[in-house]
Amino acid sequence: MQNKFLSFLGIAKKSRNLVEGYNTCEEEIKRNKISLCILSEECAENTKNKFQKYCSDRNIPVISGLASEELGNAIGREKINVLAVKDNKISKNLVKLWKENYEM
Repeated sequence: MQNKFLSFLGIAKKSRNLVEGYNTCEEEIKRNKISLCILSEECAENTKNKFQKYCSDRNIPVISGLASEELGNAIGREKINVLAVKDNKISKNLVKLWKENYEM
């Protein structure tokens, strides 16, 4: 895995700062426990709209555009559509790595 963003996502999982799945992420966002939301490009439009609204209302950054397989492989799963990060420092590092890798 050469991509630093995806590698760091794996580190976030190992440190137990990653929330996986639609329902769990939704609950944690509503409880204001999340500092970053990551959506796969295969998410349904309703899912994207719902999470972007939740995050917008709470000033939580949202990253989207990676395939569900890429996200899943980074955290030891086959596929995943919705992820959220709890730790603020890890979130800032992920946003920084995202900009370095994908927004050139």
